[in-house]
Amino acid sequence: MLKIPVKEGENIDRALKRFKRKFVKTTVKNQLQERKQFTKPSVLRRTQIQKAQYIQTLRDAEEV
Repeated sequence: MLKIPVKEGENIDRALKRFKRKFVKTTVKNQLQERKQFTKPSVLRRTQIQKAQYIQTLRDAEEV
């Protein structure tokens, strides 16, 4: 659970902004989206392979 201490006299909008930033960094949002629906293992494998291929092309482009 995230806790954001709000300082005295601090604007609530700034505290919300800090909360949102911390929430995104903890990757809770991604986990919730993944749990919303079931993805087949073959689809997971395919996306991992595609991601690895994409990263490899970027690394190859850097070397040239």
